[in-house]
Parts: sequence; structure tokens; C-alpha cells
Amino acid sequence: MPEAAATRAPAALSDGQDADEQGRSGGEVQAINIQTVDRSIIYTAELTVRAKDVVKASDSAKQLVTGAGGYVADEKSTAFSGSNNEAVITFKIPPARYPEVLGKLGTDLGERRSLHQGAQDVTGEVADVEARVKSAEAALDQFRLLLTKADKIGEILEIEREIQNRTAELESLQARQKALAEQTGMATVTLTLIGPEVVVEEPEEEPSGFFGGLEIGWNALVKAVEVGLTVLGTLLPWLILIAVVWIVAHQILRRLRPRRPVPAPAPPPPAPAVAERGPDVSAGSTTEK
Repeated sequence: MPEAAATRAPAALSDGQDADEQGRSGGEVQAINIQTVDRSIIYTAELTVRAKDVVKASDSAKQLVTGAGGYVADEKSTAFSGSNNEAVITFKIPPARYPEVLGKLGTDLGERRSLHQGAQDVTGEVADVEARVKSAEAALDQFRLLLTKADKIGEILEIEREIQNRTAELESLQARQKALAEQTGMATVTLTLIGPEVVVEEPEEEPSGFFGGLEIGWNALVKAVEVGLTVLGTLLPWLILIAVVWIVAHQILRRLRPRRPVPAPAPPPPAPAVAERGPDVSAGSTTEK
């Protein structure tokens, strides 16, 4: 018996089960099937490469992507004399070939100057939209069935209105489902090819801390003053013109306005009359002796 237990222990451990638990149960090991869920991930990348010949590098990039099962989604290019050419190409690449193609684009075409990658897992959103699409389709089928059984005009109109609303909702969900399928079905790579003489501005690091905030505030103040002076300089000629027009119009209106006659001064009021009086003789002012 100990030998049998000893021989069963390695088998149990190989199947991922605990040896003690297997010894207690004494039964056979059953394999556990773990189902892996396919993830829906949106891959994006922005790549800048300095090439000696932008045109040849652009053709090589297109051949590389099409050979991997991708295609060109958008392309913008500028051609100048000398080596100042520049091209911006947006590729759609199968996710399975995305790392390989991205690596070749950064090494085979010239000198890689910058690379920014992004990945967004939208598995939950894809499953949610798919479930909502199925629910909307089932509800729409039920309303169409009710429409065939309705015999009153009011019921028919109400069901048709509900069918229109459910149809619009279903179309919106289907559009979102299609967009997610396109984003997850192909990785998006934006390739920027620049010539040897094109100057690339490197992004500056944002300052941090107290002095960083002080610098940011000062720069914001300077920009606000510049904007204010720009607006003032733009409006100043118009303000001067409006002021001149207003002064001229005011002078013209003053001249055209009829003058009122100046009223004659009123005569002074007559002086009040003073009655003449004789000498005032008081009764007891004089006494005769």
C-alpha cells in the first residue's frame, strides 16, 4: 500500500492536484478544462523614422505591410527640393503580425526617432454590445409578431412607433459593434517618414513642484497678456475709426440743429413806494412850563 500511494503521488502532482488531498480522496484524478477567452484589444502605434529617401522608404513600408496582410488607410505626403520631404501614412495591420511589422518599420526604413504604443482591452464592451444587439433583435421580432395580431388602430400605431424606436436602437448598436470589430480586427500604425534635413522638435518635460507650478503660472500669465494685447491691437483701429465717425457726426448734428432765440432779459421789478411822514411828535416828548 505505501508503494501504491507513492506511485500515485507524482501522477496527482502532474495533473495539478494537491498530493495530500489526492491521498485522502483515494479516487482518480480528473483533468480540469480551462477555457481561454479571446481578448479583444485595440492596438495603436505612432512611429517616426528619419530616412535618407522618403519616397523609397514609403514604398518599402507599403510593401512590408501589404505582405503581412495589411493595407494603407490614409496617406499624406509633402515634397520639397532637397531633403525636406515628409510623409505620414496610416496602416492597418493584422494583430498577429503587428509586433513583427512594427519592429521592421522601425529598423529597416531608417533611423527610428520616436515610438508611442497603446493597447486598450475592450473585451467587456464587445461582449456587452453583442448581448444588447441580440436582445434588441429578439425584442424587435416580438413587436413584429404583435403587429400581425393587432386589430385596433391605436394598438397598431403604438406598436409601429415602438418598432421604429427599437429599430433605431438596434442600428446604433450594430454601428458600434462594427466599429469595435474594425478597431480590434486590425491594429493601427501611423508612420511618419522625415527627410535628413527635417528638424524634429523634441517635447519638453513638464516641470514639477513649487517652482514648476510657478513657471506654469507665469507662462500662463504671459500668454494671457499676449492674447489681450493681440485683441487690443486688432480692435484699436476700429475703435479709432468709430471715435472719428462719432465726433464728425456729432459736429454735423450740432450745426444742423436750429438755434433757439435768446430771450430778452426781463425788466427789473419796480421799487416799492415809501409813504412820506411828518415829524414824529410824541405825546410826552415836550412839556411847557
